[in-house]
Amino acid sequence: MADVSGNTMRAALVGIDFGAGDFKASLEELALLARSAGADPVTTITAKRNSPDPAHFVGSGKADEIAQAVLADKVEIVIFNHALSPAQQRNLERRLNVRVVDRTSLILDIFAQRAQSHEGKLQVELAQLQHLATRLIRGWTHLERQKGGIGLRGPGETQLETDRRLIGERVKMLRTRLTKLRKQHETQRRSRGRNQTFSVSLVGYTNAGKSTLFNTLTKAGVYVANQLFATLDTTSRRLYLGPDVGNVVVSDTVGFVRELPHQLVAAFRATLEETIHADLLLHVVDGASPVRMEQIEQVNEVLREIGADHVPQILVWNKIDAADLEPGIERDEYGKIGRVFISARSGAGLDLLRDAIAEAAGSAAAPLADEQADEPELASDVQSGAAELQHATPHPGPH
Repeated sequence: MADVSGNTMRAALVGIDFGAGDFKASLEELALLARSAGADPVTTITAKRNSPDPAHFVGSGKADEIAQAVLADKVEIVIFNHALSPAQQRNLERRLNVRVVDRTSLILDIFAQRAQSHEGKLQVELAQLQHLATRLIRGWTHLERQKGGIGLRGPGETQLETDRRLIGERVKMLRTRLTKLRKQHETQRRSRGRNQTFSVSLVGYTNAGKSTLFNTLTKAGVYVANQLFATLDTTSRRLYLGPDVGNVVVSDTVGFVRELPHQLVAAFRATLEETIHADLLLHVVDGASPVRMEQIEQVNEVLREIGADHVPQILVWNKIDAADLEPGIERDEYGKIGRVFISARSGAGLDLLRDAIAEAAGSAAAPLADEQADEPELASDVQSGAAELQHATPHPGPH
């Protein structure tokens, strides 16, 4: 998050512990989000509360403490690790005399920086406008105007109403464009379905190593960086798994994060539908992260929200070199592969992962082959049944 001159903004991070979840891990993630946006966190202010303060979220005394830190550390922006109401954000900016953003606005800003494709930019703009629509407040009284003069008398239109109308029109146009793109995706998926191509989607918490794994598997050259949401746009490549399986389509999707803004989930639904329609999900997990189980649940929560929780899933335990683990495959009580332990960076265990994908593709192809094999028999049974019926049915005689 840089200013208009491109310089990194000095940021103060604010986190309130309400007693839920891993507070320390959440703050560390906020710092990484801030750096990913281009900000430089110079101080962190924390507090414990039972519930948010309606006016300032943090309470009057803590707001004064933040104001002192702003002056002492020459802070240019204050970033909250929570969602603020429009009134809370406005009150804080008046009290602190610097820009205040919440977690939702921060993630939206990162998405706006990262979006590269036309579709990605449309999705981000839609999410930003939907968020902005909730932020419109009556701060335009100096610009309100009443139309006057002969033939022009009437209630007129305030700047606030104009903004709402323009945002509404833009949102409607963006949704129309995204609907067209979604139909194009559906056509492409139907084409893949007719070709019976097995599709695999990489999902996982952001910065878990999805894009590194995708590049290693498919030699795609997707941008990789040690930052959150390094890639947003879905990329698909073919992966050859030998003569028995042939080609499968592997797709790299946007990473998830705790408290992912609902506007983003809704706006990126067209992109995330690659996940819904996949035959297999490779859920990439940072095996070295101390909060990996919480991250797994956060990803599964988003998958439930977009309707992809029914898709078969294999946990890919990545970064085993950092976690002192060995490559391997773990099966459940039914013999199905549950986890594969790999290192996308070193390549350890990737042969096991390819075998796991091939096994899943083979299992999915077997019922389809049985159905196709049954079709000629079914057609033959229908024909013979029709012939028997024809012989058994007496022809009506002359009247």
